[in-house]
Amino acid sequence: MLRYLKIYGLLMRNSLIREMSFKANFLLWTIVEILWFFGQVLFINVLFGHIDRLGDWTKWQVVALVGTHQVVAQIFQAFFYVNLTQIPELVRTGKLDVYLTLPLDSQFAVSTKQSGLDNLVNALLGLAITGFALSQLGVHPRPAQIALYTACVLLGVTVHYSVMCSLSTLSFWIIRAQGLIYAYFNLFNIGRYPDSVFKGAFRLMFTWVIPVILVANVPVRVLTQAAATPWASILQLGISSAVLLCFTRWLWRFGLVRYASASS
Repeated sequence: MLRYLKIYGLLMRNSLIREMSFKANFLLWTIVEILWFFGQVLFINVLFGHIDRLGDWTKWQVVALVGTHQVVAQIFQAFFYVNLTQIPELVRTGKLDVYLTLPLDSQFAVSTKQSGLDNLVNALLGLAITGFALSQLGVHPRPAQIALYTACVLLGVTVHYSVMCSLSTLSFWIIRAQGLIYAYFNLFNIGRYPDSVFKGAFRLMFTWVIPVILVANVPVRVLTQAAATPWASILQLGISSAVLLCFTRWLWRFGLVRYASASS
């Protein structure tokens, strides 16, 4: 484990050097993400100019939800998104061979080879907006709530990683899986909407099978429901992330058996 942490530290250092070599691009993408994020907050302000609640969610709870979704999504994008979208091309061209010959676990190697550090800046912005929304609600989370919130955010990142890695791994069978990957990237944006607006089969699908609705809703409920911590939802998120992570690990190993290298 220590060896992998050292290797990951070196990868992060290389990513930082690469980002700083293109400072203008780094700043441009940060600004674009900030403007898009504030566009969402503006939409919420307009929406709640006409209604008082959205299900059982108030205006500032929804703002905290959007902020938390930003945190989860940006952490995922910072560490995993770009790497996972490149897996189908590695499989198609046979460049995956390089990673299979490394003295490392191949899934770790392809999942962590580069990071987008501009996304971390936007994750901090999401945290700031969430904190501001909590102050407007008059909520002052206890240290235990903050720790539980952090754990739920990391579980949410695990869900996104597991689902997208599984979709990328399908490239061992269908070669071009980019369509599925980008479809999921758009789909996980439904996580920024309150869970109470979803009903029926759609809610069932995206809270139990692919639990994207949980990844931001559960952490926010942890912070805003001080008198009634949503243990059932936390447990559901934890079990879902563990099951999905185990599944994507199994699928990766199974896919490698089918993989035909560039030299074969």
